[in-house]
This record gives sequence, structure tokens and C-alpha cells, in this order.
Amino acid sequence: MISIKGSVEEIIFKNDSNGYIVAILETEDDIITIVGYIPILNIGETIKVEGNWEHHKTFGQQLKVENYEPVVPATLNGIINYLASGLISGIGPKTAEKIVEKFGENSLDVIQYDPQKLKEVEGIGSKKVKKIAESFSEQRELRDVMLFLQQYGISSKFGVRIYKKYGNKTIQKVKENPYRLSEEVFGIGFKMADKIAMEMGIAFDSVYRIRAGIKFAIMKFTTEGHTYMPKETLVNKSKEVLSIDEEIIDNGITQMAIDNNIKLENIDGEIVVYSIPFYTAEANVSKKLIELSNVELNDLDIDVDNQINEIENEEGIKLAGRQKEAIEQSIDNGVLVVTGGPGTGKTTTINSIIKIFEKKDLKVTLGAPTGRAAKRMSEATGKEAKTIHRLLEYSFVDEEIGMAFGVDDGTPMESDVVIIDEVSMVDILLMNHLLKAIMPGTRLILVGDVDQLPSVGAGNVLRDIIDSKLIKIVELDEIFRQAKESMIVVNAHRINKGEYPHLNKKDKDFFFMKRNNPSQIVDTILELAYRRLRKFNGYDPIKDIQVLSPMKKGDAGVNSLNNSLQAMLNPKSKIKAERKIADTIFRVGDKVMQIKNNYNSEWEIIENGKSVEKGKGVFNGDLGIITKIDHEESELIVEFDDKRVVVYPFSGLDELRLAYATTIHKSQGSEFPVVIIPILWGPPMLLTRNLLYTGITRAKELVVLVGMERYLAMMIKNNKITTRYSGLSKRLNDMFNVYMRG
Repeated sequence: MISIKGSVEEIIFKNDSNGYIVAILETEDDIITIVGYIPILNIGETIKVEGNWEHHKTFGQQLKVENYEPVVPATLNGIINYLASGLISGIGPKTAEKIVEKFGENSLDVIQYDPQKLKEVEGIGSKKVKKIAESFSEQRELRDVMLFLQQYGISSKFGVRIYKKYGNKTIQKVKENPYRLSEEVFGIGFKMADKIAMEMGIAFDSVYRIRAGIKFAIMKFTTEGHTYMPKETLVNKSKEVLSIDEEIIDNGITQMAIDNNIKLENIDGEIVVYSIPFYTAEANVSKKLIELSNVELNDLDIDVDNQINEIENEEGIKLAGRQKEAIEQSIDNGVLVVTGGPGTGKTTTINSIIKIFEKKDLKVTLGAPTGRAAKRMSEATGKEAKTIHRLLEYSFVDEEIGMAFGVDDGTPMESDVVIIDEVSMVDILLMNHLLKAIMPGTRLILVGDVDQLPSVGAGNVLRDIIDSKLIKIVELDEIFRQAKESMIVVNAHRINKGEYPHLNKKDKDFFFMKRNNPSQIVDTILELAYRRLRKFNGYDPIKDIQVLSPMKKGDAGVNSLNNSLQAMLNPKSKIKAERKIADTIFRVGDKVMQIKNNYNSEWEIIENGKSVEKGKGVFNGDLGIITKIDHEESELIVEFDDKRVVVYPFSGLDELRLAYATTIHKSQGSEFPVVIIPILWGPPMLLTRNLLYTGITRAKELVVLVGMERYLAMMIKNNKITTRYSGLSKRLNDMFNVYMRG
């Protein structure tokens, strides 16, 4: 390994999300190319790097950097370049020149030790001073963290992720317990955490190591949607992770159960293992559902038949028998599940229920798991609906507690009736928090389509509640005459029953365009989005049309389609600012999606130029449009569908993805005027009936399938639903038996 010191003359490529760079370094003797993970690197900066030479077939000789160390810029030009690089929020090229003109070689010292002096520079006020000082401090901290982690062989790529998780407590947290990295930092597996631990001198057969390996195996299983893990499977998976005897692992599991780190249960004669949060959530959800469904309700003195007649006359509708039953049961039961496919009248039923309760001056609260689902619910009912997180006032409390729900069993919802839509998307942890906030005597109505894909998070809540047969269920199964006119509705039900859809009926809303290979499929999708659908019915390519693909990779996968759709629908322009992150260019006007839950992100709703609401939390699957990219402030602004405006620092853009195309999984809870779905070969686990069903039921006005008929037939036949280990149904029955015994 060689060591070289030099000045950064040019950054050819930089991935802001993981710190990978390709740069030109000018040394005393030569000009060289360096590559590697260096998250903080700026033109004009002097650095010392360690690495090895390698020969790239296209770019020639370059130094692959293993370790690096910053050297403070020595020249005024170097300081300007460093400050103007976009790394420090609030300082762009013009501001950098003003600062150096004012403070010269002392500029960096002023920012670090006496930032209030920056107010002497024209255009810098108190707000900007704070922003600059905090950003500069963060970069200094990040440098220290990088240097600390390098000694344990951790690359800067992962160092950035670790720092984002723990901030200025990173070094302290890692020293305390390096194994926490595998549990708490995305992308860092047990092996990497284990490597650090070994470097720190933790023994191979240490109790800490064994427990961490077991916890990692359980955690990996829960990310696949399971709430528990068969013990035998856990032993085998832990052995793969730890490379130690099964007996030691078995003893470790037993001791962890004794210490209440995990929970052992017997389900259908098999010993299974829960992590404590999921065990607690299942136990609480089952207990609360049984309690809410069996509590003695206030007599509302409602003449149901009369109320239904009034609604039918007022709205000019005729309710079906199951709809009437749902209305009756909503009055008589503490908990009701209303389920049914598209066109079966779920919205009409819910609106009728709301009207009846509001006539009795009861407070009705509406919620849904995602922002788009809540927006749809608001539009369908004419009433305010919020995400479950906003209903429960999820926000930052303090440094010690972090994020927490403000509405819970201590301060429950003040509501008489709570109606939650799209319950198939609700995982066991979120359902637990929701039920905590509902007082006995409050009527709870859960609405959803059980045949859609289950939640991304662990659990199979809606399915388990229905399978338990303990909660009152009303299944709406009649497709209304008006809905029967829609081939989207008709074909959704046909596909759900394993039947082939009716294709290309004249003047209908469901079409199949046969294409013979991926290239033709992609070309057709681009043509549809850019020109044909706009001509067909004036559809806006960005706001109205959503491409949904079963997969991320491949020619017709989400990643490739997004690049092609962006180039066509929102091309490069001199009047549109843009920012490149790795292989992605974000541009003003782009449709984007939040891809991970960020409970700390601040948002604001602005109406007529005034802030009307503020809060925290942006969630996985939220869709929006980039409204501004500010290189001077090093930030990008997104307005989401529910009017929340969120400011992203450039360093946080790894949480966004282009969203002209998204996976069908990510579209859950959303609805779009037009949906286009490529139909072609893919892994059998993705070409499933309920995936196709979920995709086409996202469309409100038009579905266009583009591809090969044999794969459409394959998806319809493939009714394999991946088994989810979930104990809620059994636990509901157990809890009911306990309740009945008194």
C-alpha cells in the first residue's frame, strides 16, 4: 500500500449516497486518478490517501483508495473551492467568495470557532449562520468518524450510513457494542459488525457475539414479513451466521429466552421464536381486538331501516344486502371488518356509515396507512382523513426518547368511531400502536381488500383477523351495475378467481398490447406515456400516468424505465436545475418517491404563501414532485401529493428515487387515473396472481398491459402466496377463550 498527498483538481464522478468518487489528484510530481469511497471530498481540497494501483481497461492506471485523511486547505483558492463545493449547507460559490474575501485564511476558523462573525458578510443572517455552523460541524464530525472506522477496515461507503444513524455519538455507540450495527444500520450485516468486534478483541465464542448472531438471524426473518421464526430454522440460520456448534446456539437461545430478550412459544406443536417487539405487538393487538369487540356499547337508538331508506333517497342509490348488513353491524359491533374487491361498494358503504353516525353527533375519525391512501379516502368521503402516523401524532420528543406517538393508551383518541382504510397494508407494529390509542366503547371499522398484497412490514393482520372468525366480518361480494361496465373491475375479479381477463373490448378501459420482446415492450410504454395516452384522453404523462413493473431490474424494470421516462417526459433543460447522485439525475419537475421511513424529516403545508401546518415524518412510498433545486443552499425541495413540502439536503437524497415507474409493491394504497404494466419474464416469485391483481386495481380509469400473453397467463395461474409466519389468528382465539373464562 502506498501513501500519496495531493490537491483535488477535478471530481469526475461522485455518488452522494455512498461517497464513491472518481477524482483527479495533483501531487508534487504527477497528476493521478483516484477511486474509492471518500464521502467528503471537494475540488481544491488537499488530502493524503493510501491505496494500491490498479489498471482499468478503459481509464488506465488509477489508485484505489483504502484510507484517506484530509489536510486543511492551504491557499485562499483552495478554501473557496472547499466552501463552494456544495458540501456545507448555506454556502454556494458566491457566498464562499464573500466569506474568503472577508476573512481570508482565517475563514475556516471563523466558521468553526466563531460563526457569529459570518453576519458581517453581506447576505448572511442569523438563520443562515446557524445552518452553516451546523453543517460544518457535521462534516468535521463525519471526518472523525471516517478515520475512526477506517482503523477497523470499514469503508467510507458504510461509514456514511453509520454516521447518519448515530451522528455525533457514532464513536461512542460503536465502542459500546459494535454488533448493534447489524441490527440498526441498513446494509451492514452481521459479518461486518463481527469484523469490527474481532478487531476490538471480542472473543469468537463470546456471549455477546452469540446473542448478536441469533438476533441478526431473527431480524432478517422479520424483514421478510414474518413475526416469528421456527426454532429449528433459527438454529440453522444462526449456525450459518456464527459458524459455531448447534448446541452452543441452542443454549444461547434458551438463555436469551430466560433473560427475556426473546420469547419462545408453542404454535401448532412447533416451538417458535419471537423478538420481543413482535410478540408484544401480537399479544396487545389480540387482547385489544377482543376487548373492543366484546365491550358493551352505548345504545344509539338508531332505526337502521329508516336511516338506510333516507340515505338511498338522498343519494339516489340502492344499497345491496351486504352493504346494509355492514351498516347494521357497524352500529352493533365494537369492531367490524368490511372487505371486498373493486366495484363492490366499499366507499358507498363507508359514506353511509359516516352519515348515520354524524346524524347522532358522533365524532368520526378517518385514517389510512399512507399519504396517498389518506388522500383518496378524503376525496371519496369529503371528510378529512389522515395517515395513521399523523392521527397518532408521531413526532420527535427529545434526544433520550427520540420519536414517539403522542396519542396512545395514556392519551387516547377523542373519537366515537374510527374508520381505517387499506388495512391490508397495516403491519402488526402499526396496528398495535393504533389500537393502543382507541378507548373501549369506541367503534372501530377496518376496511380493506384481503386479496391484495400483504403489508411490507411484518405480519398478515387483515388476513389473520378474518381467519380467526372472532371479529365480525362483512364481505361485499356484489359488483354493482355501474362497476360492471368497467373492464378494470370485471377483469380484477376474473383474475382473482384464476380466470383469463377480457381483453381489448371496444370503448372499454382495459387493454393488452401484444409485444414480443423487452425492447418492444419498453418502446411501447414510452410511446404510450409520452404521446398516445395524451392524445387518447388528454392524460398528463406525469400526474395521471403511472408505470408499474413487477421488478426493479431488467430492461422493463423500474430502474431502467425511470431513466428512459425521465429523458422523454422531463428532459434536460437550461431553465431546470438538476443534481446528479450516482447514476440518477434529479431534475426540477421530476416525479419522485420516498423509499424509506424518515421520522425526523420536517414538513410544512403552505397555502396562499402561508404555513398552515407543520410536522415530522416522511414515509416509504410517499410520492411527490421536485419543485426546486438550490445549489447555493445545497438542498432539494419536494411537494408531496398531500401538499406537504419537504426540504432535502443533498446528503439526504439517497432517500429519494425517480417514480415515473415504481414496483407494484410500492404502489399499494395508491390509485392513479392510468396504470401501465409490462408483462414479461421475471422470477416466478414476482409473477403472481395477487401481484397482478394489486397492480391493475391501482387504476381508476384505464389499464394498459404491454407484453407477452404467455406471461400474463402464467401470472394468473400462479396463485402461490408466500407463507408468512404470523401468530395473530391463533392468539386471537387464545385470548377469546381467556376472555370468556372471565
